[in-house]
Amino acid sequence: MVNEAACLELNNLDLWYGNFQALRHISMVIPHRRITAIIGPSGCGKSSLLRCFNRMNDLIPGARVKGEVLFDGRNVYASDVDPTEVRYRIGMVFQKPNPFPKSVFDNVAFGPRVNGVADRLAEVVERALHRAALWDEVKDRLHKSATDLSGGQQQRLCIARVLAVAPEVILMDEPCSALDPVATLKIEDLMRDLAQDYTIVIVTHNMQQAARVSDNTAVMMMEPDRAGVLVEYGPTPQVFTNPKDKRTEDYITGRFG
Repeated sequence: MVNEAACLELNNLDLWYGNFQALRHISMVIPHRRITAIIGPSGCGKSSLLRCFNRMNDLIPGARVKGEVLFDGRNVYASDVDPTEVRYRIGMVFQKPNPFPKSVFDNVAFGPRVNGVADRLAEVVERALHRAALWDEVKDRLHKSATDLSGGQQQRLCIARVLAVAPEVILMDEPCSALDPVATLKIEDLMRDLAQDYTIVIVTHNMQQAARVSDNTAVMMMEPDRAGVLVEYGPTPQVFTNPKDKRTEDYITGRFG
């Protein structure tokens, strides 16, 4: 188990969609300002687990959880916790870039405007675009449609949109799967830069990407009843070079999954 100060901590987390149990007894500690990768075969619950961190599964009819997801020591599923506030503090970047059909500026300004930021909006937008390594590419087209950007630029715009509301954690669900190798490298470089100030959790099918960018890696598998379970979690070099679980070794070497 990763032994560092916890940003997020899962204790015996179970997730159901209706009568189907998607996750079983997941316990793990996500440290502050590190990149944690979640890997495993298709269908093992990686994205479902990611959505537990900021209560995105609440939006799915019939979804329910048991156990705890502690964020800085507080259970995000407690009855007095506002899930909207959780999602501002724990932002999400999705698999496919999803810019709003608005200008570049208005995409990044959307969250701050909802939060009542008005007097320094241009400053907030510029800072977020700088942090997303996109400012130099879009500074002369801020008021043009975001959908005119390339796929890689659109994904960095979506990252800037998350950064604009000042989150503490950034969740990324296969953020490079729709991108070419050059755009993927830019996103990976950006992740390493952002990890100096943010906690990042990334789901990826690309094991080479997990090995390149992450500090810690969680390996998930599917049990016979299709429930996702955590089979191994630790520092990335150890998981990839000296795995403790035979299933991890088989998956990483391509003998399974």
